[in-house]
Amino acid sequence: MSDTKMETMDDYKEELEASFKKIKEGDILTGTVIAISEKHVTLDLKYYTEGIISAENLSNDPNFNPKTELHIGDEVTATVIAKDDGEGHILLSKKEANDTLAWDKLQEYLEKGTVLTVKIGGIVNKGVVTYVEGIRGFIPASKLDVAYVENTEEWLNKTVEAIVITVDKENKKLVLSAKEPALEKLSEENKKKVSNIVVGSVVEGIVESIKPYGAFVTLENGLSGLLHISQISEKRIKNPSSVLSEGQKVTVQITSAENGKIGLSMKSLNKQEEAEENHSEEINYELPKTEEIGTGLGELLKKLKI
Repeated sequence: MSDTKMETMDDYKEELEASFKKIKEGDILTGTVIAISEKHVTLDLKYYTEGIISAENLSNDPNFNPKTELHIGDEVTATVIAKDDGEGHILLSKKEANDTLAWDKLQEYLEKGTVLTVKIGGIVNKGVVTYVEGIRGFIPASKLDVAYVENTEEWLNKTVEAIVITVDKENKKLVLSAKEPALEKLSEENKKKVSNIVVGSVVEGIVESIKPYGAFVTLENGLSGLLHISQISEKRIKNPSSVLSEGQKVTVQITSAENGKIGLSMKSLNKQEEAEENHSEEINYELPKTEEIGTGLGELLKKLKI
């Protein structure tokens, strides 16, 4: 007796139900990619016919390349724009489905603060253009990096990490920022550098800015430390600007390095110099005594008559 299982209609229940379902224009369907070409993508919809998405209906991104962005087996959601493309296939638009579904996804990215990896696809006035979920987004020059970016042309085709900061579906406005992820990355790098600093070491630096409470000094390794007003001089000063000026080269001692912050001091160096000077004076003070002894002996010999 054969162990081969007899196929029944139940084995094809899902396919049969799918083949009898009514599809109309405007429906949003999800299918599996079974073929990719430069002109179109073919989807298996589990229907009596396949779905076709032409290249122009794949994305709003003009640089979108189906051969690199999509793979066989990927699931794609698209909107029905025609039940028959003239060859018996269902004509679909991923772009239209994106316009319907992407804004909800973008809102989710905004609320969760999701860090996205995006590619700069265009340069516009005061910023650059990128695409997220097929939607055109804008990154202002002031939000492209830690500092304001003057020459945005250099960023074309670069990949950056960014977060969504504005989602306006009604006005089709999407704004992103790469500044926050860049600052976070810089902070992590600085923490690693700070952890390698030797407290007590003496280094040189440049005064970058002066505040009422002290001065920030850029050190040789690129890190910035705080020279508190109380650590500038042994004398009491009302404002750091009375002693320091921006751009001035200073020698400082590292007094602390923790939690990504560096504490500096000039006063401690002054104390060390004074201690060394005092020690030198003590040594020099002994010399006259020796000289006096030598002089006394000379005078004594002069008085002796031989």
